[in-house]
Amino acid sequence: MLCCLAEVFSRQRRKVKILYGLADVILIAAAFEAAYQTRLHLELTNIFFIVPPVKALLLGAAMLGWPLVGAWLNVYDHLDAARPRAIFRDAFKQCAFGTVGIVLIEYTLRLDLSRPFLALLAAYGFVALCLFRLGSRRLFGWMRRGLGAPYYILLVGTGPRARRMAEQVEASSDFGARLVGFLAAEPDAPGDEIRLEKAYPVHPLAALPELLARQIIDEVIFAVDSRRLGEMEDTLLMCDEEGVRSHVAADFFPHVYSRVFLEKFQTTPLLTFSATPQDEVALMIKRVTDVVVAATSLVVLAPLMLLTAVLIRATSPGPAIFRQLRCGLSGRRFTLYKFRSMCQDAEARKASLQHLNPKQTVFKIPNDPRLTPIGRYLRKFSVDEWPQLWNVLKGDMSLVGPRPPVPEEVEQYRRWQRRRLRMRPGLTCLWALEGRDSLDFETWMRKDMEYIDNWSLPLDLSILLRTIPRVLSGKGAH
Repeated sequence: MLCCLAEVFSRQRRKVKILYGLADVILIAAAFEAAYQTRLHLELTNIFFIVPPVKALLLGAAMLGWPLVGAWLNVYDHLDAARPRAIFRDAFKQCAFGTVGIVLIEYTLRLDLSRPFLALLAAYGFVALCLFRLGSRRLFGWMRRGLGAPYYILLVGTGPRARRMAEQVEASSDFGARLVGFLAAEPDAPGDEIRLEKAYPVHPLAALPELLARQIIDEVIFAVDSRRLGEMEDTLLMCDEEGVRSHVAADFFPHVYSRVFLEKFQTTPLLTFSATPQDEVALMIKRVTDVVVAATSLVVLAPLMLLTAVLIRATSPGPAIFRQLRCGLSGRRFTLYKFRSMCQDAEARKASLQHLNPKQTVFKIPNDPRLTPIGRYLRKFSVDEWPQLWNVLKGDMSLVGPRPPVPEEVEQYRRWQRRRLRMRPGLTCLWALEGRDSLDFETWMRKDMEYIDNWSLPLDLSILLRTIPRVLSGKGAH
């Protein structure tokens, strides 16, 4: 319940996140100077010294880079409730990525930094972040209470929805929320008060102008049945004229997975529900990464891809590249490219082999008799997927995402399974790390939904890095 209200009343949390980021700036600056002074006094073979302009550049990069990495990894979102193990893990990742950034600057500017200095910077930074974050829970509580005066909330409604919201307000008292009472919007409202952790007065709806005039009310939450919202127009207008922030509880919509946010189309406000990622900046970074990695990989792998094509043509009749119609983002159809790993008439033989298929919906046969001798190895180590880098470059696919299905499979999807089409399909996915073709279809679907619901750039990076050893081992591929 607390996290539900924290989405609405997030101002104090944003302040805390900013302060944690500023603390990281100070801590990394101190760690940088400590590492520099330590290295100066170490009697090693090479003399260590950084000229002031370069030192200022590196210090500025560290002070900027560490908080940016922390924000990218979503470290500041849960520091107040993080367990020691999570704190150590996040601090290690943050210092590792931050140090890699300093190394990249070193190579770009052709500097010659001391390796012990870089190691000391990472170590001191890790220790400083861990010590501060382990001891920051009391500080976090003080900041939540002290960064802003309490703000007072009036609830419109007395039914179950309003009571649930009232309990969430009570649970959010550390964020400064204070419930002042209820306005009775229902005709069968209870008596003079509602008892939760405390007793709160129940006022008639007509008493709102008097309440706004004689006591402090910062926010009004409308937690009424959706059918009564039309009757609340004058009350909403009154709050707007008084300058009182108002909210409408939207939990009467039957969306389970969706995130809710407000948009505008021209002059019309739209309450938007989205069951897929909508962070346009992060999605743009994902697309730029796809283009850069796909283009680079195609150039690097070109000689090996040419050799693979020659071997396919030399060992079996038919073209080197297999083309197949697949379903992409929102069901858009595109031509997928693969190195041919089966005999030329594989599609024609599919119906006669249906009895060997152990899976539902998809067609996957262990030890498929249609595979060519070289095709077995192409499948085992996913070399047959390399031409799909061209699909990634074109925008049909992404490096990471649910695997693109054929139209015949999509026609058999249940309603909830179609949501996987709302994410751009990928070369690799979450279920590819946990068994690849050996998993059943239902597990594929659940893992794809898990990926969509928890998507982030760090998750994509994690999947990519974990895919490499999985593919090199050849495990789980049919």
